[in-house]
Amino acid sequence: MDARLTHEQQQMRSTLRELLQKHASSEQVRAVVRTPAGYDAGLWRLLGSSPGLAGLAVEQRYGGAGCGTLELALAAAEAGRALLPSPLLSTAVLTVPLVTALGTPQQRAQLLPRLASGELTGALVLPGATLTTALGLAGPADGTWSGGGRAGGIQARRTADGWRLYGEAGQVLDGHSAGLLLVAAHTGGYARSRTCLFIVRPDSAHAVTRTRLTALDETRPQARIELRDTEAELLGTGEASTALAVLGGSAAPVLAAEASGAAERALEKTVEYARVREQFGRPIGSFQAVKHRLADLHVTVQAARSAVYYAAWAAAGTARGRAVGALALAQALETQWRVAGEAVQLHGGIGVTWEHDVQLYFKRAASDELLFGPVHRLRAHAAELAGLFDVSEAREAVVL
Repeated sequence: MDARLTHEQQQMRSTLRELLQKHASSEQVRAVVRTPAGYDAGLWRLLGSSPGLAGLAVEQRYGGAGCGTLELALAAAEAGRALLPSPLLSTAVLTVPLVTALGTPQQRAQLLPRLASGELTGALVLPGATLTTALGLAGPADGTWSGGGRAGGIQARRTADGWRLYGEAGQVLDGHSAGLLLVAAHTGGYARSRTCLFIVRPDSAHAVTRTRLTALDETRPQARIELRDTEAELLGTGEASTALAVLGGSAAPVLAAEASGAAERALEKTVEYARVREQFGRPIGSFQAVKHRLADLHVTVQAARSAVYYAAWAAAGTARGRAVGALALAQALETQWRVAGEAVQLHGGIGVTWEHDVQLYFKRAASDELLFGPVHRLRAHAAELAGLFDVSEAREAVVL
């Protein structure tokens, strides 16, 4: 493994950081989260055309950059540093790989160029499950989370003119603004039970209700999606469970990279504050106790970033790839939570005020733990995937 970034990767990261420093300052982020979309559509199109952010994972024949998981992780880390409200996660990390993996040639040719240009955004609708459970990172990738029989989750029904969906899902990332919904629905009843992905175009489909939810972290908009006998198109022909499990191996390092980027920036802000905040006639950063706390946080952030790079390098659709990704995500979430908590404490009372940026990073850490955790489940399932607690071996040891 060569941990060094190539010149192109370094250039992409520096270009993206410069753009975000110019167009995604704290004031701009606070203003844009109050808009109906919850993100700056103009900035998203700019990022799609200049560094090609929207099409990083799209094949070149469809107008994308054809990059891999590491490039997506680098982009996510920069977005995490700025707490960028954007469809990066929902579109580039979740929607594009699924369309590429499951879509028919006609569906890929129709959707991928628009997704790569930033013209079209997507959202993954998962009823009754957290994202990490559906991706096989915090539980078995068997599709049981989607509901069963004729009730629960979102049900798909075959008709003479196509498919119809009925049900609802909450906490859909960017679901209120996406022009394309990939809906995981249960079909086949008890006898032929399976989970499939369906394309829903909310601007043209009937009986689609999208409600933006009040979220703890305003920089990550969420929505409730209600479908009432809604027209849908089957994405490809295969089951969704396998494709989602494969996606888990590549999505986990990107989620971890975003969390580690946010932790890194929160630590930088805390160090900057410790250098100028004076107590007893000297900067608080000069006190040994504060130095030790900041040094420990620095080591923790660097360890999380190393785990992210390794997981991105080892990303694969295998159980090992998901295990490595789940461990990196657990470490990044834990690091983000610890750094955000320490940042609030070291800032004192100002750290919890709306006017200060530290509270934004604290809310992101708390929200990510709820959306992508909990950490102990990620680690427990990673241990199961890696076979660390094989039941047969444990019984044999007891007998001996």
